[in-house]
Amino acid sequence: MAKPLGFEKPLGMRDILPESLAKQRHLEWALRHCIERWGYEEISTPSLEYYDTVGMASATLTDRMFRLLDKQGHTVVLRPDMTTPIARVVSSLYKDVPLPIRLFYQANVFRAQEKEAGRNAEFFQTGIELIGDGSVDADAEAIALAVFCLRAAGVETFRIAIGHVDFVDGLLEDVIAEEEVRQQFRQYLHERDFVGFRQLLETVAIDSEGKKRLDALLRLRGGKSKIAEARELAGDGKAGRAVETIASLWEALEAYGVTDDLLLDFNLIINLNYYTGVVFEGYAADLGSPLLGGGRYDQLLAQFGRSAPATGFAIKMDRLLTVTPSLRDQEPKRILLLYTEARRSEALAKAQQLRADSQVVVTRLVAGKAEIMAESGQGYSKVICMTEQEE
Repeated sequence: MAKPLGFEKPLGMRDILPESLAKQRHLEWALRHCIERWGYEEISTPSLEYYDTVGMASATLTDRMFRLLDKQGHTVVLRPDMTTPIARVVSSLYKDVPLPIRLFYQANVFRAQEKEAGRNAEFFQTGIELIGDGSVDADAEAIALAVFCLRAAGVETFRIAIGHVDFVDGLLEDVIAEEEVRQQFRQYLHERDFVGFRQLLETVAIDSEGKKRLDALLRLRGGKSKIAEARELAGDGKAGRAVETIASLWEALEAYGVTDDLLLDFNLIINLNYYTGVVFEGYAADLGSPLLGGGRYDQLLAQFGRSAPATGFAIKMDRLLTVTPSLRDQEPKRILLLYTEARRSEALAKAQQLRADSQVVVTRLVAGKAEIMAESGQGYSKVICMTEQEE
């Protein structure tokens, strides 16, 4: 294997340059300010976790994890998500803290890439976890907060799609007997491959009424009116109960005043076999991939010994950067202060005074007038020269 060149980075890793990082920090501050006003407290967890605990419980596939051996021979992973480490904390260090618990994070996570496909192996997320509340109002709080976060970040056009895993599961169980075939249909929905879904539907041995119901599933995407259509399709079982949950959820979201930014998507599936109820994804205009994702995961904490319902979401910061306005007009004006050795003390004192007044000041020692003339002052709003005894 060839030795990497000096400027190369591991697959999927990237440098974040000052202008991009400044915007990311600005967005993180805006999101933090929004989330804290809803009563959430920030948490930080280690970058390394044991594979046998956090790694095994994570929704991330094992082959997407960075696995290493520590000096004691234990397999550890670079955290592939933040939800699972938080579940570990709530079940251990927070085991005596009464529920519900509201936590948020701003952190990097790691997921290995098999080949270069424009995806990052390390990326940043801002997310929330509402643990210990199994009500529809908790789902509504998470979705409403996601809306307010995207507004606070300055995303101009977006929609958050809402679904329920039991609607799809219930409908498939009513129509198709074989779990293996049901799983194929779920996979097509998860990948948003409606062509593949319809092709599979043509080949399965079910009656025409069943095929009609599954085909109608693909059209259950839109506003509040889709609830009535879903009721007609669902029946009285698992799918029917999911529709009533969505109906109650929509009422709660109407109370938040956020339904203009929402749509219902009854065929939405995120992270197969992880979410247990309401799920949602956020999309921005001209962005091909989801901006955020979340939902209810009521079975995760039981794996750490403290069974509790939970819901939450994560915003993908790298995608958020591409759909929010530039910071060019918000960047602080910078002052360049040039000084000679003879006036160093006076110049640096003046720089400190300006900084105390919230100015951004860059200082530079110059030899004399010739060097001053060579300085263009490009990128500075003002240039101050302190090179002679008298100004």
